[in-house]
Amino acid sequence: MRNTLRSCGLTGCVVAAVTAGSAAALAQTSNGQDDGGALDFFRPPPNLFQLETEYRTAPGSGSTPGSTREVTTDTLNLRYDHAFNLPSGWILATRTDLPLLAKNPLNDSNPTGDFASGIGDADIQAALIHDIDQRWAFGFGMRLVAPTGDDVLGSGKWQVMPIVGARLALPEITGGSYFEPLLRYDVSVAGDPTKKNISNLQFAPTLNIGLPDRWFVTLFPSTDIRINYGDPITGQTGRWFIPFDFRFGKKFTDNIALSLEIGVPIVKDYPVYDFKTQVRLNVTW
Repeated sequence: MRNTLRSCGLTGCVVAAVTAGSAAALAQTSNGQDDGGALDFFRPPPNLFQLETEYRTAPGSGSTPGSTREVTTDTLNLRYDHAFNLPSGWILATRTDLPLLAKNPLNDSNPTGDFASGIGDADIQAALIHDIDQRWAFGFGMRLVAPTGDDVLGSGKWQVMPIVGARLALPEITGGSYFEPLLRYDVSVAGDPTKKNISNLQFAPTLNIGLPDRWFVTLFPSTDIRINYGDPITGQTGRWFIPFDFRFGKKFTDNIALSLEIGVPIVKDYPVYDFKTQVRLNVTW
């Protein structure tokens, strides 16, 4: 499992998924997304399948008390979205995620610090979205995270995550450009009492710029700016984590888009990660 996850990032998983889905996707009609190709929270396609591979490093507990070591997490996330049109111009957007992880933490459940692999914590999400006009939209929702991962790969906690955000279209820049601030709060509500309690505010001041030929670049595409109010994690010296996070990609057809995201910390008093890369393949219909 570990070797599969670590080797498929930019090659095997992407090539295999494109090969399997391209014939059907090419025959499908446009789903109404902007030609820029970026996946927009407030412009959900009727259906989305996303294959995401992520490589992340972060501080972890060392072999001696007080020491730290680098922990590597390889993730293959399988995501499916479906949107429903509701009366009065509202949209109900649903999402499910199944993460498959390979990780090497050093703890009581993994005393040798070897790589362990398996299912992480799965989640479901629902959001209500409303277009005010061609320029403005807003939405709110809730995500529920279940402790489906084991002691090595999961948090051991049930989590709820309220979400709220807005969208400002920026056609003055290009047709696919917009500013989209998104705020959510991740809090644990039940689960293993011996595991760390989770309570952190997450924010993304997303700015997407549509480029020619269906290329796009997005600044702060993920809610990685965080303030931790929960139990401290390894290496934490304060509450704030602020990264420089960006994504660029291309929409190859009306139904297929591929992107690469990179994140590096600017302030990591609350060390969410030392380095992050993500590759996302979106297939919509």
